[in-house]
Amino acid sequence: MQGPATLRLSALAVAAALIVGACQSTNTPGPTGPALSGRFLIDGSSTVYPITEAMAEEFQIANPGVAVTVAFSGTSAGFQKYCRGESVANDASRPIKQEEIDACLGAGITPVELPVAYDGLSVVVNPANDWVSCLTVSQLHLIWDQGSTVQMWADVDPSWPAERINLYGPGADSGTFDYFTEEINGETDRSRSDYTQSEDDNPLVQGVANDTYALGYFGYAYYQENRDRLKVVAIDADEGGGCVEPTAETISGGTYTPLSRPLFIYPSREALQRPEVEAFFRFYIDNVDLYLGTREGQVGYIPLHEDLKSEAQANLEAALQ
Repeated sequence: MQGPATLRLSALAVAAALIVGACQSTNTPGPTGPALSGRFLIDGSSTVYPITEAMAEEFQIANPGVAVTVAFSGTSAGFQKYCRGESVANDASRPIKQEEIDACLGAGITPVELPVAYDGLSVVVNPANDWVSCLTVSQLHLIWDQGSTVQMWADVDPSWPAERINLYGPGADSGTFDYFTEEINGETDRSRSDYTQSEDDNPLVQGVANDTYALGYFGYAYYQENRDRLKVVAIDADEGGGCVEPTAETISGGTYTPLSRPLFIYPSREALQRPEVEAFFRFYIDNVDLYLGTREGQVGYIPLHEDLKSEAQANLEAALQ
């Protein structure tokens, strides 16, 4: 079965052009190559942040002369910084938009698309919530749509408590916001705004964990890290398939719909010409699978299928020519 990325992955025209004639480099500085030095910033998605932070920590152990700072201003805000040349790469929980490609190219920055993992965007409630174990996409739309009149749980289902739903979710600079809103409401900007918003997922975790009547959403890794404090809600895609929880198997297999998605990092072709940046991204693509998964010490996201791993490697090699 094809994974969720086959449904969501939009190829960059610039990356496609770069792939032509790609070949394997045989002179790669890295953890076993010449000593490296320098410093650089990677910004963007808070969803992808745990992956890139783990990769940066491990790379710097092997390359103590390189300082890699990883921040999370959100996918959209991160792309703005990236296109201004303030970061060498942007973490993204959605594919880059055409207007972002155009802005970057106009500033002399060529984005290189590297898929890195699968995520199953997770809808969560407080563990004390004993009335919801599954929500349909139609119910999520009713709750989250722009202009929604839902205020109480009973507004969704009369058998549920007549208590206010306290909503938690990412802000409009987040790729997770874009993805969820497009899949649930049909348009990326079509969301109610009267909810607790943060580009940092940790306050959202705290909010739901401390609020009996809360409902929130964020990346699967944040649920995995806090599963003893949160209750995940299964999703019914309204297609007759029934309720499906996000797990490694349902996310990778494409049965957790419509909230499975690929995650990305976008280095610029220009920054990749710096030896320390090249070495970091070679290390990233070669080793990221070691840090994915749900075991102790792993970040909670799901490894890519082989076709997307090969695509990431080909895109990187092409950009280095």
